[in-house]
Amino acid sequence: MATRKTRSRFDPAVLDELLKGQDPQTVLRSQGLLGELKKALAERMLNAEMDVHLDQPLEHDAGNHRNGSSAKTVLSEDGPLELAIPRDRHGRFDPALIGKYQRRFPGFDQKIIALYARGMSTRDIRGPRGRTLRPGDLARAGVGGHRRGARRGRARQERPLDPVYALVYFDALRVKIRDEGLVRNKAVYLAIGVNCEGYRDVLGIWIEHTEGARFWLRVMSELKARGTRDILIAVVDGLKGFPEAIVSVFPQTVVQTCIVHLLRNSMQFATWKERAALAAALRPVYTATGAEAAEQELARFEAGEWGQRYRAIVPMWRRQWEEVVPFFAFTAPVRTLIYTTNAIESLHSEVRKSIRNKGHFPSDEAALKLIWLSLRYIVGKWTNRPLCWSAARTEFAIQFEDRFTVGP
Repeated sequence: MATRKTRSRFDPAVLDELLKGQDPQTVLRSQGLLGELKKALAERMLNAEMDVHLDQPLEHDAGNHRNGSSAKTVLSEDGPLELAIPRDRHGRFDPALIGKYQRRFPGFDQKIIALYARGMSTRDIRGPRGRTLRPGDLARAGVGGHRRGARRGRARQERPLDPVYALVYFDALRVKIRDEGLVRNKAVYLAIGVNCEGYRDVLGIWIEHTEGARFWLRVMSELKARGTRDILIAVVDGLKGFPEAIVSVFPQTVVQTCIVHLLRNSMQFATWKERAALAAALRPVYTATGAEAAEQELARFEAGEWGQRYRAIVPMWRRQWEEVVPFFAFTAPVRTLIYTTNAIESLHSEVRKSIRNKGHFPSDEAALKLIWLSLRYIVGKWTNRPLCWSAARTEFAIQFEDRFTVGP
């Protein structure tokens, strides 16, 4: 099949004239033809902005007019550009393309922040861009600027939330952070909420300073203060003190233990060669048709070969049985959604790509800033609902009735 050729918008004769005498090694650099074109286009746009400014009735009646230009060096992704910024007699012209006190070309900050959020250090970012980028430039772009980055993170952490979430996943990410002179492996908890229309969002990030229910009570209270009045199902990884804390704030919420985490914990008792057979022996427990059938299968497993060989597995399941049982009240579409916290673990794997070459962070705030920056780009890709959402939505509406509210 023949490929379709796109027609160039530029006359080849014009391009030939522009390229005449140009060094092929520098034509795409800021010192070559590309830089000259960018400079000419930018100055043409700036002069057009000045014409519009002077044509305004207020400026025209005041007798305002042009007053030459001033040289200004701005940074772009290809290097520095020397621009002639037009001036007006009354000093009221503030161009939109390159505003007053702005030293970077449009889009420069966003590109630098995107590189930093994807795991590059400030030294890595400076390297390919030459000596024109200084640490101060990166700070002003929002990379090294602690206050600006922290302010963005706080705004995201304090934003209003939806009143009802059908599902909320909670799980921890381990991050090395310096604390009181020592590097500690701290737990950074993330929460993903799925609203009643099936769309996901990161609800917040919390670094654990206290153990158990006290910490989770603070998290639940924060979610409620930000506008969430109900959570239908919370999926967790056997987090200590979580069921008590969430029930005290959201008394109707169903707390579901991640089945996959239970299986992984069970596998820790067996050797590597035995794990496949052990997983097959446990499969009838979590695929049972109901809670009573699952309890019978667990008793059968306990009396069988694997239950007798590894006696710690069944007591571990029974200690969390109250958080396992809700799983069996739903059909396959909802079970698919609450079977595992893989949704948040997938998010963790993306965040780890940004933090794995950082060694450790100097403070909690530095860690939160980079994690929020990386989440900003990850969450932007979440545009689709789960494949099984249509069937699951019907079951949510039946099971939870008026609590499951879908917007117009």
